[in-house]
Amino acid sequence: MTTTLRPTGPIQSGADGAQRRAYDVCDNGRPVGSVTLVLEPGAGGATGVVKDLRIDEAVRRRGRGTVAALAAEEILRGWGCSQVWTEAAAGDPAGQRLAAALGYTENSRHMVKTLPEQPAALADGLTARPMRPEEFAAWKDGAVAAYAESLVTRRVPREAALEAARASYARHLPDGLATEGARLEHLIHEGGTVGYVWVAPFEMHPGLRVGYVFDVEVREEARGRGYGRALMLRAEHIALAAGERKIGLHVVTANTPAVRLYETLGYAPTKFHLVKPL
Repeated sequence: MTTTLRPTGPIQSGADGAQRRAYDVCDNGRPVGSVTLVLEPGAGGATGVVKDLRIDEAVRRRGRGTVAALAAEEILRGWGCSQVWTEAAAGDPAGQRLAAALGYTENSRHMVKTLPEQPAALADGLTARPMRPEEFAAWKDGAVAAYAESLVTRRVPREAALEAARASYARHLPDGLATEGARLEHLIHEGGTVGYVWVAPFEMHPGLRVGYVFDVEVREEARGRGYGRALMLRAEHIALAAGERKIGLHVVTANTPAVRLYETLGYAPTKFHLVKPL
């Protein structure tokens, strides 16, 4: 058995230097699967992405997936990539085992929770109110900076991270507080703001619409007092009021307190995002 990757068409290039190419996974020249490779340019080294690696059911469990993944990494090295990313669905233990065996480690995950008919109320002394227009600009500047910094911790170059963060907020909040479906609220304790949450409808995965927690933050001086849990409960109320039945989010694995909080609230992983240096 000789497993190779064979291009199914030319490299598709973007204006920013990104490129994409689809391949057949072949066994002695016969297609038995497929994979798509993506190059995302950036200062300090390009990032490669292995997407949608698939082996036909009839020929699985014979090492073809492993060989195909290693061949994909060699192509990405040739493209100048310094690291490679991939994904594994929570319901795909075989894909998770393959990634682990090849040296990938989890960087982040998506999580979802089915909403209860009536989420718990906020504790006594806590209230929530909509963000005011005069508060929005300062909030956005800080939120963009924080998101960019989180991208930097994932090895995205700082300038590219700031550009990506600005583009993300422009895409998801095009009309600011008036953006359709978006709800931004402050959590208030004893008259002072202790945190905020941003929830909006979003197709988190193909066919899976949720009330998505785009951002949630407790002020640094107020952390460790249960406000994070209160904000997540408030997010459930917001999603239910918008007619959603599920609520979802994305969390960086290194943020252990957040991961544990979401698990105790009943969130379960739907997809793992994995990374490996090349």
